[in-house]
Amino acid sequence: MYTPAITGSGVFTPEQVITNAELVASFNAYVDLYNAENAAKIDAGELPAKAYSSEEFIVKASGINQRYVIDKKGILDPTVMHPLLRQRSDDEPSLMAEMALDAATKALTAAGKTAADVDAVICAASNLERAYPAVAIEIQDLLEINGFAFDMNVACSSATFGIQAAADMIRSGSIRSALVVNPEICSAHLEWRDRDCHFIFGDVATAVFLERTEDATGPYFEIKSTRCATDFSNNIRNNNGFLRRSRPDGLADRRDMQFMQNGRKVFKEVLPMVAAHISEHMTDNNVQATDLKRVWLHQANKSMNDFIGKKVLERTPEEGEQPNILQDYANTSSAGSIIAFSQNSNDFEDGDTGLICSFGAGYSVGSVIVQKRG
Repeated sequence: MYTPAITGSGVFTPEQVITNAELVASFNAYVDLYNAENAAKIDAGELPAKAYSSEEFIVKASGINQRYVIDKKGILDPTVMHPLLRQRSDDEPSLMAEMALDAATKALTAAGKTAADVDAVICAASNLERAYPAVAIEIQDLLEINGFAFDMNVACSSATFGIQAAADMIRSGSIRSALVVNPEICSAHLEWRDRDCHFIFGDVATAVFLERTEDATGPYFEIKSTRCATDFSNNIRNNNGFLRRSRPDGLADRRDMQFMQNGRKVFKEVLPMVAAHISEHMTDNNVQATDLKRVWLHQANKSMNDFIGKKVLERTPEEGEQPNILQDYANTSSAGSIIAFSQNSNDFEDGDTGLICSFGAGYSVGSVIVQKRG
């Protein structure tokens, strides 16, 4: 058995930013258009009027101040309300692979390695750009990596599930190393016309490079233990898929073709599941709350992270112990905990212990206990 480690990480951040002020102005303009177009039905009581959003509402509900996106023009156009992305030919790199390539290259550079050192690529994301060929294989081809690659989807938990899959293969000896990449174009599956969720998501791509500790050429994070769990729920769902055209009204503009969630139920049900999962994972590995220097959590909602951080550390986290990045990036699905880890781990010293955790639709939760070496 070999010991796996994270030796490098990387983040691709889009150039375009949407502030809460911009988002609210666009959404409220859409509301005015909608209410005007449907005035007769609203007056007759057949349709409810849509309500305005506000910056105060967004910050209170989520802690988000802005988000990075691939295209803001279409999102902020009240007659469009979704990203407008260029149609690429089949001979061009896909957008998702292009984003992942940037993050993967940064992770390899941080690890002091090249594509020749990679045995496998796992593309783990909440929505894949296409059904096949696998985006992971395209990333493998763009990097000119030998070996194999595959896609996987466990929604917001995809990164930690991907890390467990890669770590298990390294432990067993079937591979020496792997890139786990998480390209998330969340703006394309968010319903920007829904006041309850129009502010939630942003776009980004992250990557981590895993290898045997014996192959590391510098300081690294030894993966002490990984754990994943799932419990089926419909409270976070997206019904879009390849069977859509085969069903009545399948191609209609239906609300369930984008991100949907019952936020109150998610908050009530997911938090205890995540807190118990982390607690049991730590107990089974003899890790005490006092042993943790930092927890890098999924970046869905500040209130959720504050609750989980307090449960895990058994007290209110101090500055830097449970870093949030969602105020700048918003919810980036599987990539959120990896952004937090990549941007808030350079101060770890030899022997320091931390925990990466992501959770979301499924329900799903994955946690990774790491210890700095070197």
